[in-house]
Amino acid sequence: MRPMTTRWREQKRSISGLHAMTAKEPVKRQQQPPEGGWGWVVVGALFVVSCLVYGLIRSLGVFFVEFVQYFGETAQAVSWITSIGLAMQQLFSPLATALCNMYGTRPIVMIGGLLSGLGFILASQATSLTHLYLTMGLISGIGWAFIFTPTVGAVMQYFTRRRSLAMAIGFTGVGLSSFAFSPLFQFLLETYAWRGALLILGGMSLNMVACGALIRPVTFTKAMEKTVQNSSLLSRLSVYFELPLLLQRPFLTYGAAITFFNAGYFVPYVHLVAHSRTAGFSEYQSAFVISATGVTDILGRVLSGWVSDLGRLRLVHMLCLWTLLLGLFLLALPLGTMGGYAGLLTTSLAQGLCSGAMTPLVFAVVPEIVGMERMLGALGLLQLIESIGGLLGAPLSGWLKDTTGSYSASFAMAGGFLLLGSAVTTTLPGFCSCAVPKAHSDAEGGTPMTEEPKEKS
Repeated sequence: MRPMTTRWREQKRSISGLHAMTAKEPVKRQQQPPEGGWGWVVVGALFVVSCLVYGLIRSLGVFFVEFVQYFGETAQAVSWITSIGLAMQQLFSPLATALCNMYGTRPIVMIGGLLSGLGFILASQATSLTHLYLTMGLISGIGWAFIFTPTVGAVMQYFTRRRSLAMAIGFTGVGLSSFAFSPLFQFLLETYAWRGALLILGGMSLNMVACGALIRPVTFTKAMEKTVQNSSLLSRLSVYFELPLLLQRPFLTYGAAITFFNAGYFVPYVHLVAHSRTAGFSEYQSAFVISATGVTDILGRVLSGWVSDLGRLRLVHMLCLWTLLLGLFLLALPLGTMGGYAGLLTTSLAQGLCSGAMTPLVFAVVPEIVGMERMLGALGLLQLIESIGGLLGAPLSGWLKDTTGSYSASFAMAGGFLLLGSAVTTTLPGFCSCAVPKAHSDAEGGTPMTEEPKEKS
């Protein structure tokens, strides 16, 4: 065997040679996305995460009537529980993505899983709505921020050609959980009351700690590379949070569009059960409306991902189409009730299909706008911007119900927000073109993720 000193010198020479090669070819430091492999395991983690974050949020409407009766509060006041949790998830997403740039995705997602479960466990001991605001809203909401956006970014880093399909498969967890959770939560309410049900939800949420442990990093992000050169604190913060994106018109336009989407998207999942109860249907019939909507939600996500990967239509055009249809079906929800339970169920199924189809596209469009290298930071900033819609949408719809005495105005408002968001999307630069425009970050001189091979003369 060779002495340790000899092997150490050889390794040192090899490392020195590698550094010399890297200095000559700085563009090749990052590798092509692996197009699957362990990425499918990360897709499985996203499936579970989407179940226990947005699938859970969409099914919390089952607790809505229980909280109104137990605490003797208005529909508007109870609506703030979901809105605060959703707003925290989006408000803290830039911090989550910046921490991922600094420390990696895995530990951040695992911490988020702990916070999410802790929030529900503490909520089971609540004695007022304020306690629910602080636990289910604040603590669990921050946990969701540390989980959802970083996991989405991890999946997108593993895929290029099949990115839309991978996202759609991962997001089918939302539809599946919407189908299963509503009757499950109703059963838990009847068996253990709302305190026991929330305690069980806290235990379920802790499974996201294991999901975070499955995430493996693909490459170092652009932000991590720049911090080697940018030593000042302000420069590091700007790079970690991708703040220069806030000066780009395409990014701000898209941020405004998804803010309007967010203001209307969650309204049916907060009020549809209560609307069904008001229309005279039983508790399980009302819960089944959300469950059935979850089935078409899954179909919509798979259909959207499959059509997107065919490459026949631009992703932003498909997004605009599905949001337009979703807005129209939300407007039609109160009219569906006039046709009895079958009419309500039919309209809800159509709304679920469009809702599921648009969701993966909202994220898949981001690399077209900012470039793949700035995608993670852009996702965090977009979640921050759209938190305005998430914070105001459900309470505003609850206020309309308290004012008018019915949920018709609430669903009309939600549909209007979706239609407005579709109109804003059409103002994106190059929207009318059939070709994908060059991402602004790349055009400004950003480092591409990989070097395109040059043609031989």
